[in-house]
Amino acid sequence: MKNHSNVYNHDNYSNYKKNHHNDAKKKYNIKYDNIIIVLVILIIIVLGLIFVPRILENHKKTNNGGTITEEEPKEKESNIKIIDINSKTRPFAIMINCKSEALPQSEVNKAYIVYELMVEGGITRMMALFKDVNLNKVGSVRSSRNPYLAYVFENDAIYVHAGGSPESLDRIAKEKIADIDVDGKYGVRDKSLNRAWEHTLFTNSTKLIKGLNDKKLRTTTETGNLLTYSEEELDLSKYSDKKEVKNISIKYSNYRTSIYKYNEDSGKYLRFMNSKKNTDLVTGEQYEVKNIIVYGVHYTRYTDHNNPNYQRPENIGTGDGYYITDGYAIPITWEKASESSKTIYRIKENGEELVVNDGNTYIQIYPTNGGKLTLN
Repeated sequence: MKNHSNVYNHDNYSNYKKNHHNDAKKKYNIKYDNIIIVLVILIIIVLGLIFVPRILENHKKTNNGGTITEEEPKEKESNIKIIDINSKTRPFAIMINCKSEALPQSEVNKAYIVYELMVEGGITRMMALFKDVNLNKVGSVRSSRNPYLAYVFENDAIYVHAGGSPESLDRIAKEKIADIDVDGKYGVRDKSLNRAWEHTLFTNSTKLIKGLNDKKLRTTTETGNLLTYSEEELDLSKYSDKKEVKNISIKYSNYRTSIYKYNEDSGKYLRFMNSKKNTDLVTGEQYEVKNIIVYGVHYTRYTDHNNPNYQRPENIGTGDGYYITDGYAIPITWEKASESSKTIYRIKENGEELVVNDGNTYIQIYPTNGGKLTLN
């Protein structure tokens, strides 16, 4: 008789051994699988640390026509107050009335650069540049003249005027010069003023922005600023050819002399038109100027559309002048290669390009034939 108990025990042992082996194998496989999973996760993390920053960097770059270009570096922050030197806003160049019966002017104190040239009859006219400021009532605005176009071009400005000489209007149309004529819906007449009608026209930011939009004019510029500004107060006394200047007289004609008197308290020059204070129509305050660039050129009288009194300054070329600030003047040179190019100003003593103080600048271009500059 067979011993069924031994057979049973042997089979049970075999089955146990087999099952134990299978369980061990399963545990090994699970452990191995876990190690693989951990390794894969680690590899993904490492690859992420390597490539994700590169992917994010590429997103910061701009795609231009399918070509990835580097993001432009951030502009250097500046403490200059007269303008935002990093601003790409295109300035307005507004023609300002200088006739005695049109005074006082309004909001010219908000301009960062003002040009004064002689026009017909010995009178002068200003072209004031405004950028990133709110204008409530600027003017009075007068007509365009051909010589100012050279200074519109060098500032890549939008030319604001009220009508103009036939020559200048022809050029504006033919050359497609960006302009806004405010003698109409882009201007406002102040009928309350005790002035002739031609001296009552003003404009403001709202009107000018409407003009920009209506005419679809370009509003940004890549030209850059005409002048370079110093964050630190300049010391002109260090130059060997400096001159202490408290009073400035710039004679354009028997009709107009622009005068400045230094204000020690403010460190700026008080402005006069002939002997009369150059004050603001709205505030009543006298205009003050931080920087003055002054030089003389020959003016030629010429005829256009039967008017024999127009003036043409010989402002293309080179010459000498003065830069005046903080009670001192130093000799400078100026160079304008073409009508459209910028005027380059240099310190005569060392040939370095001129840097001006933070503040407004008046550029006075007077006639050497009949005019006179006096500094004392």
